[in-house]
Amino acid sequence: MRKEILGLIAFLLVLACNQNKPPENTSENRSKGEVKNHTDSIPSKVARDSMAKSPSFFLAAAGKQMKWEIPAEPAHIVGPIYFVGTTGLSSFLITTSNGHILLYTGMPSSGPMIEQSIKKLGFNPGDIKILLTGHAHIDHVGGHAYIKKISGAQVVIMDSEKELIESGGKSDFHYGSYPEFNFEPVHVDRVLHNGDKVILGDVTMTALHTGGHTKGTTTWMMTVQDGGKKYNVVFPDGTSINPGYRVAVNPSYPGIQGDYRKTFATLEELNPDIWLTPHPDFFNFEMKRKLVATKGPEAFVDPAGYRQRIAVARKNFETVIKKETGSSYE
Repeated sequence: MRKEILGLIAFLLVLACNQNKPPENTSENRSKGEVKNHTDSIPSKVARDSMAKSPSFFLAAAGKQMKWEIPAEPAHIVGPIYFVGTTGLSSFLITTSNGHILLYTGMPSSGPMIEQSIKKLGFNPGDIKILLTGHAHIDHVGGHAYIKKISGAQVVIMDSEKELIESGGKSDFHYGSYPEFNFEPVHVDRVLHNGDKVILGDVTMTALHTGGHTKGTTTWMMTVQDGGKKYNVVFPDGTSINPGYRVAVNPSYPGIQGDYRKTFATLEELNPDIWLTPHPDFFNFEMKRKLVATKGPEAFVDPAGYRQRIAVARKNFETVIKKETGSSYE
């Protein structure tokens, strides 16, 4: 057991180093493969097995190490999109001419922090009309109930994710039996299907079903304008394979491998100028926001980084398949 705990601690330290010391996101570094994300290398077998056996401990340790519940300064990203999340969890306010959309709400404790960040930007949280997510895990919809109560916003979600969010996480195929992963349930006001659009005021967002991480994981797409220039923005989700998931042998749910493969095929076809993820360190948020003073929204333009992230995630997926089917895995 001591070896397993040490392996888990070592992996968490790697995550911390990746978050606190991101490399410069230059074309030179990208060509050298030096821009890294958490999925750049699968943890050792000891560490991954430890996390699979102790998901509750991992949730608490990761949340603390990655500062999921620590406030962060809000920031303008591009056009109507603003970052209003915490240090370790993204939440995006998308302003429109007829109220606002909020994508992701972090942990249950994040609700009041998101509310204050929105106010700090000069917007009214009560004007939020629509609540969205990429997937319904506690670290991304934990604040939905709070935001819904203060705004009366409608909860809009993919059809295959409806049961999960309305059960408060209890129907999750992997974490459902762990109380630490449960959150306050919310009623779904509108159910989406692949390709459906969410329209509010002058903003249109398209939902793509990218299942695997959860059954109804969703990637969002939109086009925005800033300074007379158009930007294609994608909020990719669905590629992560959590410790304990089974994909090829004794799958965590029927069809999970096929869902992941469809997700990679979908994401590989997209060509965003800007990509924004549920965890800010995945898209090097802190490094990019430091460049905004001199580059404006161009600081977030990173099509090469997107392609690299999806390629690395697919490579990790194939490695997991090889491990499950008996190939070497160190």
